[in-house]
Amino acid sequence: MGRIAFFILALGLASACSDSGSNPFDRPDQTPDDDAGDGTGDGTGDDGTPIDSDRTLPPGTASPSPDTSIFRREARGESGTGYAESVTYDAATDTFSVDNLAFDGDNAYTRDDQVGTLNGFAVYENNSSFPDPLTGNPVAQLDHKALYLVSPSGQSEVAIVRTGSYRDYGFGGFIYQRNGGVTLPATGQAIYTGNYAALRDFQGSGGIEYAQGDMNIQIDFDDFNQAGGVLGSVTNRRVFDTAGVDITDSILQALETENGVNYTALPTLLFVVTDAALDANGEITGTLDSTVATDNGPEIYESGNYYAVMSGDNAEEIAGVIVVTADDPRFDDVTVRETGGFLVNR
Repeated sequence: MGRIAFFILALGLASACSDSGSNPFDRPDQTPDDDAGDGTGDGTGDDGTPIDSDRTLPPGTASPSPDTSIFRREARGESGTGYAESVTYDAATDTFSVDNLAFDGDNAYTRDDQVGTLNGFAVYENNSSFPDPLTGNPVAQLDHKALYLVSPSGQSEVAIVRTGSYRDYGFGGFIYQRNGGVTLPATGQAIYTGNYAALRDFQGSGGIEYAQGDMNIQIDFDDFNQAGGVLGSVTNRRVFDTAGVDITDSILQALETENGVNYTALPTLLFVVTDAALDANGEITGTLDSTVATDNGPEIYESGNYYAVMSGDNAEEIAGVIVVTADDPRFDDVTVRETGGFLVNR
């Protein structure tokens, strides 16, 4: 079986969506937003961007602008990414509905009964069984977890879905979204702080874990001249099992055994600074990594990408997703993938 991976960040206060719809996340109490795009673009827009670079955004809004809502979703790929469709959040019942993921019950996700919240994010899970409609016999389901957060203003939303029921990465997806436009400052600098929460799944082993941390983003709107400079970090990271037990020390001990160095905390994730991270539409993307000390000097431990979008009349919010992978020091030939959502404010 080939790889099967996927995230789903769902930005709830938005409008109806299917894979070809105007928006990947539906709230029953909202009406469709025609400005959100047709969901078929390559992430760069179809009427030009002000920056000539090789930056790549996830698919979603085809013609982004500073004045419109923007959504981004994970692209469908060989590893099984991008399969979640018709994602809906119902605030009245506090439930998710996620289509196109096999063996996730009746597509309905309810609040997790062991870890209901994670660093401000709501945590959801699917039903463990589904009745055969002919016989009534229960059909065992695969375990899926979902994270969701909407800002108090309703301008920004993030959601992630993962499963730990495969030895390879499992089917799932991510979506992040801005509801409305953004006005970017022409000068000055800003600092944003907030929460980070993540789902961790594995290639080479089943299971799923949670992670959390503190998110910090700094933006220099003066420089670089084309776009603006972006710094970011995730600090104070902790890892938990699905019962909510802190298992961070098991990772630190495994790293100590592997590298011969005593560690007191998980490494900080740091954005790699480039001259094209931020564009005029308020979209941000780039790479990030973390470093650990070893007997042979510092070495890269995790690496991956971040994607985000700014919102508000004063560019006061940023919502986005981080995806990083690393060799898991606790096991042989196992890769851990951490998919985290964040929401930060000035």
